Amino acid sequence: MSTPPAPATTAARVLVQTLARLGVRDVVLSPGSRSAPLAYALAAAALPDGDRPAGAPPVSLHVRIDERDAGFLALGLARGTAAVEGDGTPGPRPVAVVTTSGTAVANLHPAVLEAHHSGVPIVVLTADRPHELRGTGANQTTDQVGIYGSAVRFAVDVPAPDGRTGESRDLRQLVGRAVAAARGARSGDPGPVHLNLAYREPLAPHGAGGGAGAGGGAGAGGRDPWPEPSSDGLVSVVPRGALGAVTTAPDERGGSALLAEAPADGRQPDDVVPTVVVAGDGAGPVARRVAEVNGWPLLAEPSSGAHGGPNAIPVYRLLLGEAGLGGAVRRAVVLGRPTLSRPVQALLGRDDVEVLVIAPRGATWPDAARRASTVLADVPPRLVGERDGVPVTPVSRPGEWLDRWRAAGVAATAALDAVIDAAPRGRRSRSGPRVTGPQLAREVARASRPDDVLLMGSSNPVRDLDLVAAWPDGAPLVLANRGLAGIDGTVSTAVGAALAVRAAGRSGHVRALVGDLTFLHDVGGLLRGPLEPEPDLQLLVANDDGGSIFATLEHGAPEHAAVFERVFGTPHGADLGALCAGYGVRHQVVRDTDELAVALATPGPGMSVVEVRVDRSRRRALQEQIAVAVRDAVR
Repeated sequence: MSTPPAPATTAARVLVQTLARLGVRDVVLSPGSRSAPLAYALAAAALPDGDRPAGAPPVSLHVRIDERDAGFLALGLARGTAAVEGDGTPGPRPVAVVTTSGTAVANLHPAVLEAHHSGVPIVVLTADRPHELRGTGANQTTDQVGIYGSAVRFAVDVPAPDGRTGESRDLRQLVGRAVAAARGARSGDPGPVHLNLAYREPLAPHGAGGGAGAGGGAGAGGRDPWPEPSSDGLVSVVPRGALGAVTTAPDERGGSALLAEAPADGRQPDDVVPTVVVAGDGAGPVARRVAEVNGWPLLAEPSSGAHGGPNAIPVYRLLLGEAGLGGAVRRAVVLGRPTLSRPVQALLGRDDVEVLVIAPRGATWPDAARRASTVLADVPPRLVGERDGVPVTPVSRPGEWLDRWRAAGVAATAALDAVIDAAPRGRRSRSGPRVTGPQLAREVARASRPDDVLLMGSSNPVRDLDLVAAWPDGAPLVLANRGLAGIDGTVSTAVGAALAVRAAGRSGHVRALVGDLTFLHDVGGLLRGPLEPEPDLQLLVANDDGGSIFATLEHGAPEHAAVFERVFGTPHGADLGALCAGYGVRHQVVRDTDELAVALATPGPGMSVVEVRVDRSRRRALQEQIAVAVRDAVR
C-alpha cells in the first residue's frame, strides 16, 4: 500500500492546478525551504509535454534568487501580456510570484506597491511557518500577516494543510477568489493579492531528488501521484461590465454639459468650450477616440496607450504656458493618471478650468489638484460618438481650436529639433559625450515602430520621451512603472515584459530606456541562471554619471551649487561594462549619434546593454534653451 502524499505536497499541487485553470500561466519563484512544496509542484508543472506528471498543468516557471527582482519580473510579465493578449482577456493577465518566509516577503513590497498603484494583477504567494511556530523564535519566522497593508486587493492567512476532508475544495475556492480580486472582476480595480501559506514538514514529496523518469517527472516533483484536476469549489465570476457597461447618467441639477446625450439627428452638439483631452498613464485608446470624435487636442503621455493620430499634440507641455493655447483652455477631460509634468498639473488646478475625470477602476480617482467637478466610472456615449449604442457622425473637420494647437505643435517641434540638432552630431571630442538626454530619447522614438515595445525608466528618460515623441503613423506600446514612479525594479520589469512578448511570438523589438541610477539600482535584474530563458531585450542606459533630473528642478539653481553634486547629483563613477561582463550580458558604449543610430538599427537577439554617454553639465541650460525656442516659435 503506497503512502499518500504529505498534506503540504497535495495542497501545493492543488494550488498550482487551480492557478493554471484560472489563467495564470507564468509563475516567478525565489528559492527557499519553507516554500519547497510549491517549488516542487511548479518544477513538475514546468516540465515539457511528455515529461510532465499526469495531473500537472503546463506552467511557465521563472526562477530568480533576489525577491526584489522576482517581484518586478512578475510585474513586467503581467505588463507584457497586455501587449500580446488577443483572446479578449481584459487588461494584463495575472502572474504569480512565490517566496519563502522572513525577509523574502518584505523584499516583494516595492513591487506590490507599484502593482497596487498601477493596477497590475499579481498573485503573491508567501510561505510561512505553521501557526504553532509563530511567536516562538523559530528560525526565519516573523509576522507576515497583513504585511502589505492596504496595497493588496485581497489577503488571507491560510492555515497549514492537514489532509482533512474538503480541504482541496476550500483551497480552490480561496484561490478563485484571490485571482478574481487580482483581475478586479467584481471591483473593477485590478491589482495585487496576497495568500500567506503555512506549511508543516515534510516539505518535500516522496521520491524527490532522483532523475525524472520517462513521463513521470519524478525528479522534479516526486513519485507521488498528483490529484485529479477538478473545478470543485470554483465559481464563475463574470467580470464587471461584461454584461453591459454602466455609464453615469447626467444629473439635471448639475454636472458637465458633456454628459448630455447626442441629439436625435445623429450629429454631435456644437460644443464651443475650449477643451483638451489629457491622457495619463494607462488611459488607453479610448482617450484618442474621445479627442478625435470631438475635434479636441490630445495631450498624451507616452505610456497612456493613446499616443498618435491627427489630434495628438507634440511638445504639449511647453505649449500650456502660452496664453492663446494653454491659457485659453476652459475644460479638460482626464483619462488615465497624468504624472509627468508640472504644466499639466497646473492646468488641472486652475479655477477657470472645468475638470472632468473618467476613472473606470479603483475607489479613488486622479485629482492631485483637487479641482475635479465631475468623476465618471465610464466614458459617456456622447464622448465616443454613440447614441443608444449606434455611432453618430463625428467631427468631420477640425475647428479653429484644434487647428491652433496643431499649428503650434508643428512650430514647436521644429524649434525643439533645431535646438537638439545644434548639439554636434559628429564624433566626440576630448570635451566628453556628444549626446544629450532629449537627443537620445528622440532617436529611440524614431527607431520605434508600431509593433515594437518600449519600456521607459522614471526620472528624465520618460520625460524626455514625453517632450520629443511624435508617432503620426502609429506609436509603439510604451510601458512604464508610473504607479509610484520609482526607479527600483525597472531592469527586472523590462526583462519580464520581453519574456512575455517573446513567449507570445509577437514580432517587433523590445527596448528599454533607463538612466544610469535606475540601471544600477536594479543591476541584479541582469542575473539569469543558465536554465532560465534569455529575453530579447535591448537595454539603453543614459549614463550621465548621476541624477540629472534634479538639475531641472529647484535644487539645480545656482544658489544650491555647493551641495548639489553630493546630495542630488550623486556621481558614482561605476564601470557599467565591467558589471555587464560579470553578469554575462553583452555591452557596448555609444558616445555620439552616429554610433547610436547603428546600435538602434541592429539590436540583435538576446539581451544587450547599450551604454550611451550623456552630458548632464548643461542639462538645466538646455531645458531653458528649449523652452525659449518653443515660446518664440509659437508667438
